[in-house]
Amino acid sequence: MIRKMGCGWRLRRLMAEQGMFQTSELVPLLAERGVQLSREQVYRLVTQEPQRLSMDTLAALCDILQCTPNDLIEIRVVDRQVPKAACETSPAPPPQVRRSVIRRPEQP
Repeated sequence: MIRKMGCGWRLRRLMAEQGMFQTSELVPLLAERGVQLSREQVYRLVTQEPQRLSMDTLAALCDILQCTPNDLIEIRVVDRQVPKAACETSPAPPPQVRRSVIRRPEQP
């Protein structure tokens, strides 16, 4: 079994601890720090776990929330089996043997 790593995104919780309950409150604060994101992008950043995150955005969020990257991101091991590549799997079982009957053509 291959260990799969996952991340937890705690931005929404940290915002609530700071008294920020609307995602739109982050837009001007990020803009003050040189990070230009639309309201929709900020909403997705708060409500969904990001797949990619720029260092500038991470630094701005840490500055706004007065926290460290470790406070925002939780690294954890996901307990599930990851399928192996096709070349690593065991060979397919042989096909079932089926008895056949051979008949000779009739002679005229």
